[in-house]
Amino acid sequence: MTDDLIARLSADVRPVRRGLMWQLLIGALVVGGIIATIAMYMMLGLREDIATAPTTMIFWTKSFYTFALAVLGFCATIVLARPDGRTRWPWIAAIGLGVLLAIGAAMQLMIMPADQTMHLIVGGSSLVCPFYIVGLSLPVLAAVMLVLRRMAPARATLAGLAAGLFAGGTGAWVYTFHCGENGMMFLTLWYTLGILVVAALGALIGRFALRW
Repeated sequence: MTDDLIARLSADVRPVRRGLMWQLLIGALVVGGIIATIAMYMMLGLREDIATAPTTMIFWTKSFYTFALAVLGFCATIVLARPDGRTRWPWIAAIGLGVLLAIGAAMQLMIMPADQTMHLIVGGSSLVCPFYIVGLSLPVLAAVMLVLRRMAPARATLAGLAAGLFAGGTGAWVYTFHCGENGMMFLTLWYTLGILVVAALGALIGRFALRW
């Protein structure tokens, strides 16, 4: 009887197209990223010095940090979307990246004049920066969660955390094109806070939405 049941359950199983998970997740990134970019441009606007900002180191530091976290989140998500998915290196790399940034931020504070310290830490938008990052990340998070519901993650909470890191890094990267803050410690504290909130939100949603 067991063999008959297995035969009936597997009778209509169709092979999954190779690379389907990659295509779906990248599609979710594109759709969510476009929505986030339009929202940033319409509601916040580009930074006033967008033409000259790419000549500064902090612009590329912010871009690299946020983009790298998004890539690490993607790598973790693609693995954890499978029932047998287990991975550690993206989490270790993300923590290491944060530590390196914090060291660089501390070095920047040490070489800058004392009267600029507070500005490099809190800038002029520390109270709104994490909220903007969370808001811009939500379209990406929603799209990725919809894709994950089509997969079979065995660790729903961890998969949601990875999706949140993926979405948070993407939303923060989009936000860099509006944010004109120049402090590395500002990036370390407030950008990271926004990304962590999205990651935590992803873990919470994943715990309930990705169970099977």
